[in-house]
Order: sequence, then C-alpha cells, then structure tokens
Amino acid sequence: MFAVIKTGGKQYRVAANDLLKIEKVEANVGDIVEIGHVLAHGEGENVTFGAPFVDGALVTAEVVEQGKNRTVIAFKKRRRQNSRRKIGHRQLLTTVRISEILLGGAKPAKKAAAKAEAKAEVAAEAKAEAAPKKEAKAAETAAAPLFKAPKGEPDDLTVIKGIGPVAAKDLADQGIITFAQLAKLSDKDVAKIDEHMPFSADQIKDWREQAKELAKK
Repeated sequence: MFAVIKTGGKQYRVAANDLLKIEKVEANVGDIVEIGHVLAHGEGENVTFGAPFVDGALVTAEVVEQGKNRTVIAFKKRRRQNSRRKIGHRQLLTTVRISEILLGGAKPAKKAAAKAEAKAEVAAEAKAEAAPKKEAKAAETAAAPLFKAPKGEPDDLTVIKGIGPVAAKDLADQGIITFAQLAKLSDKDVAKIDEHMPFSADQIKDWREQAKELAKK
C-alpha cells in the first residue's frame, strides 16, 4: 500500500518503512508524528483520491534525525548600478521513517511513546544524580574563599576592562581585592578560578596582564 501525502508545501509518495526527508517538524528523535494531509492512497491499480484530502486517512512516521540541507546561495547583481546581493539559505530538515498508513479513522499504534517516556526517565535520573554534586560544589565554593585577601585598602578592580561591579564583588568574595594579586596569579591559580568561578581562563589572563600595568603605578 502507498499514500500520497502533503507536508511543508510539498507532496510525497510513501509506503511503510520508507525513509523520507521533509521540512522541519517540531519533534524529538524517536517521536511519532502524524501527517493528516493524505491526498491519495492505493494498492496496485486500485487508487482512491481525496477532494482534496482523503477522509479518515492518516500516515504516521517516526522521527529518525533532525538536520539541515545543503546551503543554497542566491546572488543578485544589477548592471551599471554597482549593486550586489548575496544571500545563503540552509533549510532545516527532518528525516522520518514511515510507520503506518491508516484508513477509515483507524488509530495509530503508539510504539514510540514508551521509548520517549523511557528517554525522559533516563534524563530525569541523570539530572537527579547531577543535582547533589552541583549543590556540593556550590557549598564548597561558598564555604571558604579561594585566596587570602591581603591587609590594607582594596583597589578598584572595575578599572580593569571587563570587570564590572558584579565581577569585582565575586572576586572580592574569593579574596582577590588588589591589582597586585591579579598580576601575580599563576596559571594554576587561573585554572582554579576557571573551575570555581563563572569566568573563563582567557578572561582571567587578560585581567592579569592589565593588572600588571596597573600594579606598577
């Protein structure tokens, strides 16, 4: 049995187990999607056409992959106007495997529903396992500062490009309050800050170089 379906403004002739690339459908891999726009169905020479769609006909498909088509370039040039325009477009595509062709209002088998539920359960379990580790790490960070703050007046770290009031407070909470401290950070210290604070190693190294100049003044 075959069917002619319409989706994404295009028509496709499909049969069970066919692999098909259609315009993007909002679904996860493993989900079952329903295509209700069935223009025709048949078997051999016996074909039924809809007007425009066949009543009670439905095609179900399992989402195999979400991806993109190759890039299409549209280039337009106007003569003697020094005008050029180049636009690229990459169509989002969904690869599906045709599961069933249903007629007369028949209901689809929900084989993929259990798979989706199992996937959700695994994700929930992984999230539950990660939560205590994240909380423990946050508690460890909040328990004691990473560095010992020196005595004396703190420097205005916001003078350094890239350090705002919030970042300066975060650094102060971890014991970094002067240009000299930032300037003397070792690569091991940078890695420690990168691990425990919301700053990247590249950011910290940039601040370190600026601090070296400011510490000389």
